[in-house]
Amino acid sequence: MLLPAAAGAATGADAPTQLVGLFLQGCLRFAGHPAALRDWARGNRLAALPEQGRAAFLHGAPGQAFDASAAGIKLVLVSSDDGICSAVTDQARQQPLTDALEDGLRQAGLRFRLVIERDDKVFSAIHDREYLAAEGSHGWRILLAAVRGDRGGEAMLTAAPE
Repeated sequence: MLLPAAAGAATGADAPTQLVGLFLQGCLRFAGHPAALRDWARGNRLAALPEQGRAAFLHGAPGQAFDASAAGIKLVLVSSDDGICSAVTDQARQQPLTDALEDGLRQAGLRFRLVIERDDKVFSAIHDREYLAAEGSHGWRILLAAVRGDRGGEAMLTAAPE
């Protein structure tokens, strides 16, 4: 796998870096192109989740989900048939994930700006940050959703072509 901290033993502290690596390499690269994303996932030996796992991540939408876990870090790549892609973990803290995402976008040479920040309307324990990012004429809408505060937990990065 190509994720930044994949070599060597990973820890929960690596979860933001691992999640952002998966997101940039899979979701941003292939947003809007689910067949290409799925080919990339299979080419990187990400195992497709069984029906029960896929249903849990897709919430009834058609698509596929792949196990992208690294040593000690649970990661899932979610590819919906409409081209939206998400990278999910169960152990990231909000601020380190925000920092890792913004650093990753800068290192990738993308222009981005925060357009919305608020607590989630449905799940009050989740804080959402929505970005617009671009490279040349190609653009994305990015959502960072993470458990509020420092306690950490589930977090998701989602990309849709803009």
